[in-house]
Amino acid sequence: MAIILITGAKGQLGNELKVVSKNYYGYDFIFTDIDSLDITSQEQTSEFLKKSSPDWIINCAAYNLVDKAEAEPDQALLINGTAVKNITEVIRGSECRFIHISSDYVYDGKSNVPYNENTQANPLSAYGRSKLSGEKYALLHQGSMIIRTSWLYSSFGNNFVKTILRHAAEKESLKVVFDQTGTPTYAADLAGAIMSIISGVIRNQLAMNSGIYNYSNEGVCTWYDFACEIIKEAGLTCHVQPVLTKDYQQNAQRPAYSVMDKSKIKDNYGLSIPHWRDSLIKYMKLVK
Repeated sequence: MAIILITGAKGQLGNELKVVSKNYYGYDFIFTDIDSLDITSQEQTSEFLKKSSPDWIINCAAYNLVDKAEAEPDQALLINGTAVKNITEVIRGSECRFIHISSDYVYDGKSNVPYNENTQANPLSAYGRSKLSGEKYALLHQGSMIIRTSWLYSSFGNNFVKTILRHAAEKESLKVVFDQTGTPTYAADLAGAIMSIISGVIRNQLAMNSGIYNYSNEGVCTWYDFACEIIKEAGLTCHVQPVLTKDYQQNAQRPAYSVMDKSKIKDNYGLSIPHWRDSLIKYMKLVK
């Protein structure tokens, strides 16, 4: 029986993995969060991993307060970087497979064509730099797969979709930036993709190829487009006003363009990825 350990299980992706895990029998899932496993503690991480001896680790734990990270870069680096080092130091040289979740914020946004995994990372923010640090530590273990994702939302936790729905229900108009382009990712789709990869490898139907992979839903939009679609699907009448990033005060610099090429993960693991609009409709039906 494969033992699959999930860190950060109370976050958006961790919770979606909990949901999808119910479809996978014969696997032993261990769901942890900071209250049961603090991966920033080297001693606790070492002790926990040696005791539980997982075959797979999915690291969903993250510091993701992008603007706050500018004021506390050390905290972001501790959770997004050092904690990953703590994990890989224990499993290095073992057969344990490690899936680490990273971010489109490692890209600088200066491209005008979708980023592939070979593009030189050049993060603009403390958050992005902390995520890149985590990637470097993850790659110290030969059995590591890094998944960069973008604009994550879920029925769990806080996210852009929930924020727009809340504000749109209370206000007549909203201002949303229209000069940042990327792709939303429904966390349930990513959780399904991760489990599809793991089960395929366990059943010897797929070969686990280490390295960096991009994953988001298909399609492209701006935050403004995304907000308009959310409001339309919710049947709300709130007016969305497009604004420039420079007119919207935020501490951290965001990549202006972070559309990702997902050919590698689709080709390697035979994944079919839904369009962001289709996933949003699915999400809205669920939350209604």
